[in-house]
Amino acid sequence: MRYLPLTKKEHLMMLEKIGIDSVEDLFDSIPISSKLKSKLNLKAPMSESELLDYMENLSFKNKTFNNTKSFIGAGSYNHYIPTAINHMLLRSEFYTAYTPYQPEISQGTLQAIYEFQTLISQLFDMDVTNASMYDGATSMTEAILMAKRVYKKGSKTLISSLVHPEYRDTATTYLGREEFKVLPQKEGVTDLDILEESLDKETTAVIIQYPNFFGNIEDLETVRTLINEKAPKAMMIVVVAEPLALGALTAPGSFGADIVVGEGQSLGIPTSFGGPGIGLFSCKAKHLRKMPGRLVGQTVDLDGKRSFVLTLSTREQHIRREKATSNICSNHSLNAVAVSIYLSLLGKEGIKEVSLANIYNTQYAIKMISQFENIELKYGKKVFNEFIIEVKDIDSTLLYEKLKERDVLLGLPLKRYYPKETDSFLLNFTENTSAKTIDKFVQILIEVIGEL
Repeated sequence: MRYLPLTKKEHLMMLEKIGIDSVEDLFDSIPISSKLKSKLNLKAPMSESELLDYMENLSFKNKTFNNTKSFIGAGSYNHYIPTAINHMLLRSEFYTAYTPYQPEISQGTLQAIYEFQTLISQLFDMDVTNASMYDGATSMTEAILMAKRVYKKGSKTLISSLVHPEYRDTATTYLGREEFKVLPQKEGVTDLDILEESLDKETTAVIIQYPNFFGNIEDLETVRTLINEKAPKAMMIVVVAEPLALGALTAPGSFGADIVVGEGQSLGIPTSFGGPGIGLFSCKAKHLRKMPGRLVGQTVDLDGKRSFVLTLSTREQHIRREKATSNICSNHSLNAVAVSIYLSLLGKEGIKEVSLANIYNTQYAIKMISQFENIELKYGKKVFNEFIIEVKDIDSTLLYEKLKERDVLLGLPLKRYYPKETDSFLLNFTENTSAKTIDKFVQILIEVIGEL
């Protein structure tokens, strides 16, 4: 407790030691205009029972949408989570375990992470996967930094405009806007003609999302070919925000991706109001030592028994800061265990079955929604579980609000991220949105449009 001032005397001693007169002096760097000039508007102290009642009443103000009435995906997807996951995940051995600082006594945690690495490597068809990262956005940004470490002479990063906008914002926060050339979209996919024109010897990396933010399937084979021809030293980075798509699509590694990153939330983790997620990060074996984060490996102990160790820990907590590959200080171990359990439970055939269910329900939704004269499907039907509609001849904002009054979320209004898509919405359908659910949605849509 030596650094916690428990008495006024200790408080004053600490202030004197660092050479200031008051705690407020610690915040001199904050402009006066930004400082609160009154006390916090907090209620008087409550007893435990009063506080519980207060919080419960406060929760009633939340607006919730159940599985059958929200059609928003856009990087956070509502999939079915088998009950067995929570039953296993919430065993105290897992949910109380933090980072394995003493690996020799953390064998269970290390093995679970090792299995996670193995399963993600198989899903992505890549050589090696790290022990997870914060989320998809930071994983992508760390991949860009890794590409710069691998190809030190390159100075240009090409990123598709159809990579998740929030992932791009995160990369901009890390690196600055001038670091990127954004590739425009053409008919719902990355404009490969512009990509070809943009590639040169200065290109460090090309970043493509698969499926992209609009739900469409990018031509990774052509992207790889163009890189090989125009910028052979550039890294091909593939972003997978919806990994369940890989149950039906060819894995990025099969197209020659150098780094594959993404978000693992779909694999057994609830949406939870947007988080937490889990960052996925895989690469080719030859780039292993440039990879951020940590890696769990398998070996044998002195008695020849199978055991697990932290093989690489190239983060600033483990080695000298100037030699660290990343300042990402913690993997999401508990979520990594959830992903391991989910993938183990379903297996290859189960993942394929869930992926096909997503495709079937999405295509059924496209068929039903395409019947409306006021709604147009944009950018074709080669999608996984998301697609874009454009509302015509009626007020799209009013339609959205009227549906919301009936506890239905039409989808994500795209104008938030793509200003030209003023009347467009990104809709998501998974195995949880059955044909019966879609029929109900269509019926409500008919009624609301009839009122406008």
